[in-house]
Amino acid sequence: MNTAGVYEPETVAAAKSAYEESGPVAQIIVKETTRAMAFDSAEYDERVTGDVVETARDALFASLLTTYHGSREEFESWCEQRSVDEIERLGGKNVENVVWHPVVCQDTVVSASYQHEPEAAAATVRRRAFGRHYREML
Repeated sequence: MNTAGVYEPETVAAAKSAYEESGPVAQIIVKETTRAMAFDSAEYDERVTGDVVETARDALFASLLTTYHGSREEFESWCEQRSVDEIERLGGKNVENVVWHPVVCQDTVVSASYQHEPEAAAATVRRRAFGRHYREML
C-alpha cells in the first residue's frame, strides 16, 4: 500500500486550519501565474477576484488530501480495521486497484477503483472528497 498527500484532518477544526493555511499559498500561485501570463496591474486588478483566489485555494487543498493506493483486498482490510460509517465507491467492482481518502471527521471513506491510471483515480477521489465533504465544512 502506498500513501500520497499531506492532509488527513481528523476534526473539522483541523480541516479548517489546513484550509486556512493554504490561502496565502493560493494567493502566491495566482500572483505568479498571472505574472507568467504577463498581466499588467490593471488587468490583474480587473480579473483576479476573491473568487479566483478561493478557487485556487480549493484546488490546492483538495490536491493535498492524503490518498492511499492498494489492492482491493488491502482497501477492504483497511476499512474493516477502522470505524467507517459510509464508503463511497466510484469505478468498477472487478478492478484490482483502489485509491481512497478517509474523511475522518465524518467517518466516511471516498474510494475509486483503477486499472492503469492511479493519478487520475487519486484526483477523482480528492475532488469528490472536497466537493461532497470538505466544502460544506469550510
